[in-house]
Amino acid sequence: MATAALNAAVSLTCSKSSSLPATSCAIAPERVRFGKGAFYYKSNNVVTSRRVVSVRAEVTTDTPPPVKKVEKESKKNEEGVITNKYRPKEPYTGKVLLNTKITADDAPGETWHMVFSHQGEIPYREGQSVGVIADGVDKNGKPNKVRLYSIASSALGDFGNSETVSLCVKRLVYTNDAGEVVKGVCSNFLCDLKPGSDVKLTGPVGKEMLMPKDPNATVIMLATGTGIAPFRSFLWKMFFEKHDDYKFNGLAWLFLGVPTTSSLLYTEEFGKMKAKAPENFRVDYAISREETNDKGEKMYIQTRMAQYAPELWELLKKDNTFVYMCGLKGMEKGIDDIMVSLAANDGIDWFDYKKQLKKAEQWNVEVY
Repeated sequence: MATAALNAAVSLTCSKSSSLPATSCAIAPERVRFGKGAFYYKSNNVVTSRRVVSVRAEVTTDTPPPVKKVEKESKKNEEGVITNKYRPKEPYTGKVLLNTKITADDAPGETWHMVFSHQGEIPYREGQSVGVIADGVDKNGKPNKVRLYSIASSALGDFGNSETVSLCVKRLVYTNDAGEVVKGVCSNFLCDLKPGSDVKLTGPVGKEMLMPKDPNATVIMLATGTGIAPFRSFLWKMFFEKHDDYKFNGLAWLFLGVPTTSSLLYTEEFGKMKAKAPENFRVDYAISREETNDKGEKMYIQTRMAQYAPELWELLKKDNTFVYMCGLKGMEKGIDDIMVSLAANDGIDWFDYKKQLKKAEQWNVEVY
């Protein structure tokens, strides 16, 4: 009686763990009986009417190939963005081209607009920041530490040649509990700079405040004081510049909160933007020491926003609305207070919804 040996190799994926090493095991020959009807197994011997068939099976278990992580495509202008080209130990030395006070003499505090030359060596994007290292040493005799400032110019810069970077800086001066006048090291260093002076720069840094890629987006910008800086960069790109690959056709809505009219920043520029694109640009100011709402409450930024709350809530339901917030740390709570009741009217928990907005890159915050 003739006997035929049959070898079969079978690869199986281990289902319990993807971390097991590949193993190989040999299974002793089994005999398979083929009858005239259905076949059945019988240990050790397989009998047919004419011959015995020996089957050897080899089974291997292999670790499955790792699942390739699908990269989430950002909704922001993030492709090719550069960060940390210059670091504190090796900063870039730029030149001061312009430094001018932009608040009135009777404003409660000075704010300055300054332009530095970087010769194209700091290729930043709208919404990024740069670091500044003030000259001199601290109280321990060590070099002053880096202070970060939001960039107030578009990537092309105020001169349109991609070789300058602008900042908006408030001079920090206050009286401490001991009655001593304290001056912020870096802010006073910057506000005192003269054209032609050197300034040590680091960066650029940050991706949180990058602009949305969608030219048809609704961009809601909430700023207090010098928090206007990144939004000036946005708005210059949207309304003052021409780009082959970008033309803004959406809605840019700016809310700016300041204490007095004399503290307002860049109003002439915003007026020109409004005249140029009245359907695409809205601006609302909140002047806390001079204005009140119908209830007699001071006009903070959230107070002004409350006047448009239903409209803002409807915009926040859209997947192409992006909110950017820059300024004093406490401002976000005031805005939360507005949205809680509006969301609740639609059966939505505002804080859960805000988490979804953040995950979708539609709620972006940079406060200090």
